[in-house]
Amino acid sequence: MKYLFLLISSLAFAQQTRFVDFKSVSGQLTLDAKEKSVVGSLHYWLEVLKPIDTIKIDAQNMSFTEVRLNDKPVPFINTEKQLQIIYPFKKGRNEISFGYAAIPKQALYFVGSETADDLQIWTQGQGKYTSNWFPSFDDVNEKVIFNIELVFSQEYQAISNGILTKKTTNNNMTLWEYRMEKPMSSYLLMLAIGKFDKRTEITKCGIELELYLEPKDVDRYEPAYRYSVRIFDFLEKEIGVKYPWKVYKQIPVRDFLYAGMENTSATLFSSRYVVDSTGFEDRNYTNVNAHELAHQWFGDLITAESGKHHWLQEGFATYYALLAEREIYGDDYFYSKLYETAQQIKYATRTDTIPVLNEKASSLSFYQKGAWTLFALHQAIGDKAFKKAVRSYLEKYSFQSVKTQDFFDEVNKVSDFDTAKFSKVWLESTVFEIKTVNELLSKNKTTQLLLELDKVKKKPLSEKAGFMTEILQSNAYYTAKEAVVNQLKNEKFEAKKKLLELALATNNVQVRQAVASTNSKIPADFRIQYESLLSDKSYQTQEIALFYLWNNFPEQRSVYLELSKDWIGFSDYNLRTLWLSQALSTPEYEADKTALIAELINYSSPNYEAITRQKALEKLVAFQLINDAVLKNLVNATTHHMWQFSKFGRDTIRKLLKDQVMVLSFERILPQLDEKEQFQLNRLLKELYI
Repeated sequence: MKYLFLLISSLAFAQQTRFVDFKSVSGQLTLDAKEKSVVGSLHYWLEVLKPIDTIKIDAQNMSFTEVRLNDKPVPFINTEKQLQIIYPFKKGRNEISFGYAAIPKQALYFVGSETADDLQIWTQGQGKYTSNWFPSFDDVNEKVIFNIELVFSQEYQAISNGILTKKTTNNNMTLWEYRMEKPMSSYLLMLAIGKFDKRTEITKCGIELELYLEPKDVDRYEPAYRYSVRIFDFLEKEIGVKYPWKVYKQIPVRDFLYAGMENTSATLFSSRYVVDSTGFEDRNYTNVNAHELAHQWFGDLITAESGKHHWLQEGFATYYALLAEREIYGDDYFYSKLYETAQQIKYATRTDTIPVLNEKASSLSFYQKGAWTLFALHQAIGDKAFKKAVRSYLEKYSFQSVKTQDFFDEVNKVSDFDTAKFSKVWLESTVFEIKTVNELLSKNKTTQLLLELDKVKKKPLSEKAGFMTEILQSNAYYTAKEAVVNQLKNEKFEAKKKLLELALATNNVQVRQAVASTNSKIPADFRIQYESLLSDKSYQTQEIALFYLWNNFPEQRSVYLELSKDWIGFSDYNLRTLWLSQALSTPEYEADKTALIAELINYSSPNYEAITRQKALEKLVAFQLINDAVLKNLVNATTHHMWQFSKFGRDTIRKLLKDQVMVLSFERILPQLDEKEQFQLNRLLKELYI
């Protein structure tokens, strides 16, 4: 134990990676859905590069047993943030093994339950959070080969990074053995457990795409995964470097924190993108699909060494996803998206004082301005030089960490372009090069029209109506026609009516949706034309149109409700929850109101995903359909792992607590809540007296 107190180590002066190189880890994990816990045994193999007295493994709030060095017990410290192995390490190879247990507060999520037959367990280690469920490394520069075994009930699929090499079942429990061949950063480690249907597609290079869906969604396979193989084949060819891993899996999970996450060889994404063909028009997986796949090269194969260089991951993934969409949807779509993000960046620069090359930069900067930076560079040095630079950059730094200069060094080898000046303009300044941006956008006819529409934005409608009419009657791409409709939003109805009629006559879903969303007040003589939007093949358009028609024409409410009574909408029940709230608020509509209230309240319960629950709660509160069950579901929302939903719950309760009757109601249900719910509600009640 004499080494236990040698806490002043060389690590005070340098990162551990300079002294120790962790090579690989093998781990067997058993998960307990009832306890929401994980128990594991790990074996790490490492090489000590320089003598050191303490080796640290990040581990948040874990307990440890059988900590051994080269199969002998060794002194250790558990700081609740790290496992610290205390020993006078000398140069050479070593093995560290131990058992651990954890009930993670984040990064490992248990959704649903085995009892309700809707259990899913999944991880999200973005940045440095994997150490909450797997003893690993918050430093992205420590790359390790992970080999994971998962033990869980045989009724479920258990998925992790890499190739499934073995699957054995014993006493109703199945062990799934996954193997990786190449190293990666810890934040890219993943697991997903659930009841899934798996289908396999083969790419041109022979890589298998494993595409998962819940059994209830198998009829949505084609629209959900539309273009997946095409995207893969395009990106591998466009990037010019072979896909770095042996397999690629995509798994949709419920209540995921983000759109998607590019875990090495296995992307998790939000189940909201599992859509049918109608839903595909408004909310499809194509961009997220391409973005997360591009990360397999930019982020997984090579990783930004620090937050300052984060654009090397997000900017590249955003740009290559847009190139993939260009391959599918064409140039007009590509340039329209560039125009759209340019508008967002221009607006943000009014207040954004942090440049791209800064760890505190906004997501808009990392993603969209990063993509614009690459587009501008691509155009400046030419396609051949750009592809050559990207290819050599990826090949040179494979399985390593990188900084921005590493990429520019490869650009400098293929071009005499002034990357230092370019970096100062695009990455080190918050100024957005509007002149250059407009010149690049002007290369496309659609974005030329969008820029021309920008110039006439403040002109009276009488002066630009002819130009707008010409666009709406032409074969111009839909984004230009959509822009015309958006400019009409605040114009007097009679002045814009003919233009709106032309917009509806385009029969384009997006243009017609713009008409729906920009006209909350509908004159009686436009009702019949506006009603045609209810028949559009778009759940979003139908939701907007039903909402505004019901509001504008009380005498027609029963007609609209009868027409839409069987509508469901997206998987979040957007149309059904709207219909229920409207039916309950229409006294003359004949229906079993008690059953309808019960159904709407059920959608607000933990039986459904957060997005469905929030829609239902919003409508229950807005239409004052509030009872104890609603209040309990609202309090439960404050304990949810999705911060957006928990914030909605807190904010809504705060508004309700302004009414003394509601204060008494919340106080009445307090004893009926569980410990976490009581804690959250008590905090909100105490705010009343501060």
